[in-house]
Amino acid sequence: MTRLLIVLACLAGLMAPAAAQDRQAKTVVTVVASFSILADLVRNVGGARVAVSALVGLDGDAHVYEPTPADSKRIAAAALVVVNGLGYEGWIDRLVAASGSKAPVVVASAGVTPRAGEGGHGHAAEDPHAWQSAANAKRYVANIRDALIRTDPPGRDVYAANAAAYLATLDALDAEIRQSVATILAERRRVITGHDAFGYFGDAYGIVFLSPQGVSTEAEPSARDIARLITQIRAEKVSAVFLENVIDSRLVRQIARETGVRIGGTLVSDALTGPDGPAPTYVALMRHNADTLRAALTD
Repeated sequence: MTRLLIVLACLAGLMAPAAAQDRQAKTVVTVVASFSILADLVRNVGGARVAVSALVGLDGDAHVYEPTPADSKRIAAAALVVVNGLGYEGWIDRLVAASGSKAPVVVASAGVTPRAGEGGHGHAAEDPHAWQSAANAKRYVANIRDALIRTDPPGRDVYAANAAAYLATLDALDAEIRQSVATILAERRRVITGHDAFGYFGDAYGIVFLSPQGVSTEAEPSARDIARLITQIRAEKVSAVFLENVIDSRLVRQIARETGVRIGGTLVSDALTGPDGPAPTYVALMRHNADTLRAALTD
């Protein structure tokens, strides 16, 4: 009997750490992200410990989003709210205040060096699309990791390990995109997109993006703006125009017709696509954009 008790005690000792790890993995922290790209980053860091939802869904445009009463309820029930910052979600402060939530709000872009946007006429003073550089996305991940640890200290090891693995993935992605863009001749690296969402991508990887709209889709370009852009396209021999997944394509198609510049495909800018689309994750988004640009500019 004594030997049996000793064996059982040993087995219990061996099972205790596993049971603790299992409880740790199953702990669920409710997180609300402002839009789908942030939700994916949170999911990669939080793993099974988090339940994350996005206010602005797949293929949605956060620039013009109008929050609903259901959004307020979701924020009120959240343990953590994750936003982009840099003026991207002009409605988020009012929504959080109206919800009465006491949850901490983490700005995922904190620490990123912002690009200047176009001031005036409804345009933002800073370009908020910082996630379009994989190096900036690493800053987002670090901020999300730290916020999750503060919110859920027992999950520290899980969040740290998940973040480390994902940061390595982003390093590899950054190198992959640089290699892909390096195959494009320098004189062909001038393109048009619907709105100015790819400046960070351009700065990081060496492509010049022009657009009829500024960093926000809220402001409509004037006829003078469009005429000036068409003149610039013809003078600078722009190689291709690209549609975007979140905005109406009619203006870009009009520019393509008037200049004779061909449409190179659709880039994914401000939101992930559905699971059957080309960019259901952040990594897929960046890879899709790099591949689409390379295919259009090297054929």
